[in-house]
Amino acid sequence: MNDTIQSLRRDAANIFRAGIDAADPFQAVARSLKADAHQLEIALDLEHPEQKRVGQWSKVHLIAFGKAACAMADAAQQIIPTDCQAKPGIAVTNYENASAVDNIRVFAAGHPLPDDAGLDAAKQVAATVAQAQPQELVLVLVSGGGSALLPYPTDGVSLQDKIKTTDLLLASGATINQINCVRKHLSKLKGGGLAKLAAPADLHALILSDVLGDDLSSIASGPTVADDSRYADAVAVLHDKALWDKIPQTVRVHLEKGCRGEIAETPKSGDPLFAHTGHTLLGSNRISVNATLQAAQRLGYETILYDDHLCGEARGEAEKLVLAAKQRQRQGLHKATALLAGGETTVTLTGSGKGGRNQEMALAFALAAERHGLNGDWVFLSGGTDGRDGPTDAAGGLVDPATVKLIAGAAALLDNNDAYNALKQSQDLLDTGATGTNVADLQVLLILPTDSR
Repeated sequence: MNDTIQSLRRDAANIFRAGIDAADPFQAVARSLKADAHQLEIALDLEHPEQKRVGQWSKVHLIAFGKAACAMADAAQQIIPTDCQAKPGIAVTNYENASAVDNIRVFAAGHPLPDDAGLDAAKQVAATVAQAQPQELVLVLVSGGGSALLPYPTDGVSLQDKIKTTDLLLASGATINQINCVRKHLSKLKGGGLAKLAAPADLHALILSDVLGDDLSSIASGPTVADDSRYADAVAVLHDKALWDKIPQTVRVHLEKGCRGEIAETPKSGDPLFAHTGHTLLGSNRISVNATLQAAQRLGYETILYDDHLCGEARGEAEKLVLAAKQRQRQGLHKATALLAGGETTVTLTGSGKGGRNQEMALAFALAAERHGLNGDWVFLSGGTDGRDGPTDAAGGLVDPATVKLIAGAAALLDNNDAYNALKQSQDLLDTGATGTNVADLQVLLILPTDSR
């Protein structure tokens, strides 16, 4: 590997890290809360600090769930006076991110597929929230991964049946919104269920978004907000993905009962129970993409926002990005250029290999770059801000012009959805470890002018 490529790889990794740092969960919570002996102030918009919610709640019940739960809970418990905290608070996170927090019971659970530990934690959360009284506050700290980490299936549907349904949806190429639509209608907590349990106490959610567009009803499947999707929408998703005949019978029966009105819908917009709820968006993919743009500029790159809502099949989006880079080269690159993106692609599984959407996109980019003749020095990084891409220990991939040459049968491995083992061969796996946050994915493409070597 020549020195130029090594330098580009370092820059790409540093730009990616800037995006992760912008979503630091501890600092985000610390910026949003202010307390003294008499009252608690909650920022409603971090960009407009004058907008705040102020209350003199007798007790604050701390509930955190998601990949950033421990860091968020730690920040909150340090700020809120100890004698105001209902003991103990609860944090539910994935196994990699679990750590001890003062005054908080920490539960580690499965992600991306839920497990029995998550179910036990969800029952504890439900029981705690249901105890909240008028003049008390349920402070909910939400981060990415919350849907899987807090499974509480509705009556008649087992956790294993819900896991199978989720597994089928993940493998089908369904979007996160489609998956959450189904999960909300199989859950006691999602789709406004947690807010329903908290009433008549006040509730406020501090939210770190891993959903493109920051739709609050989709983040962690919207446990604290109204859900305007219906049972019929969940059924439509399963039919659209050709899964209706594959899901467990208990799930079909439950959804059919919901469509017939035999089971209550999730709470909708305008429901009086939401009169005492509030929400603050602490971080998002958009905020992290902006941070990568600033980092690339500081490193001297001409920056181009390629897409701040990147979605679609990972390998297809990779090829589109290669073609966009080729177009830039034809127009003439006069200085080092960074094409930056953020979002969440999907993968429709057809093989039996190992990987995640970011590894798949990185390998597909390397193959497409060779196929279309992307010349000169370049590197491409695609990574998950949580540091875990799919069911692997890598955050994604970081590839360059030599990648394909170092992989035996790269195209066949991609066809088998085996990007992890392909990139392991070329030593192009992106390894950050668990980051403690999650605001979806970031992509960094760095290209030098062809005469700059």
